[in-house]
This record gives sequence, structure tokens and C-alpha cells, in this order.
Amino acid sequence: MSSKPSVLFVCVHNAGRSQMAAAFLTSLAGDQIDVRSAGSAPAETVNPAAVEAMAELGIDMSTEVPKILTTDAVAASDVVITMGCGDECPFFPGKRYEDWKLEDPAGQGVDAVRPIRDDIKRRIEALIASLVPASF
Repeated sequence: MSSKPSVLFVCVHNAGRSQMAAAFLTSLAGDQIDVRSAGSAPAETVNPAAVEAMAELGIDMSTEVPKILTTDAVAASDVVITMGCGDECPFFPGKRYEDWKLEDPAGQGVDAVRPIRDDIKRRIEALIASLVPASF
């Protein structure tokens, strides 16, 4: 069994917030944390404004695809972070849950997505600090 923590990001469409969070965590934590994202009602594609906003920071999300939330994904995760799902996100006992209140980037342009992206990045940095001990 891996000692590496695992995180699952969940939003309804898995097209914006959860994709940006997963991309940031993958980029900033490297292989120290297993990262997943999913949605209760996945969109067909990732939000192009989210892709553009992340590309501005050198993170490529252009090949990501929204995925359906499964019981297996939750079972395999230590931390489940929901993002505006409300009652759409199921609860599974024994997991650390956080609910991040974030604006929904759906239908917004890149100018509106940037502050959401920056808020997610700050939260990801704090999450990494809580999951991975500092190396000396």
C-alpha cells in the first residue's frame, strides 16, 4: 500500500474548478501526491477559459477530459475536495472532506476565470503543506 496521500477533486461538470485544482496539485506536488478529479455530471469538454487561464501559468490542461465520479475513485482517495456540488456529491465515511466555496467558471471568459484560478492555487499550496511534510 502506498504511503503517498491521494486527493480527489469533485465538481459537477469536472470541466473547470476541479480540473484546475488537479492540474495545480500535479504541477506543484509532482509525484508526492496521487491526484484525481471527477464530476457527478461531467461535461463533454474542459472549459476553454480554464485551459487558457492555466496555460498562462505554463500548465497545459488541453488534453484533459471530464470524468464521471465513481465510488472507486472516492474509495481510493484519502482527501475528497468538493467544489460547489451541493447535494450532487455523495459522502463516503472515513475520508477527509473539504468543501471549497469557489465561483463557477462555466460560461465565463478568461478574465473572470483568473481570480478563481489564483484562489485555487492558494488553496492547493495550503493543501500540499498539510499533506506532505516539509523536506529538510
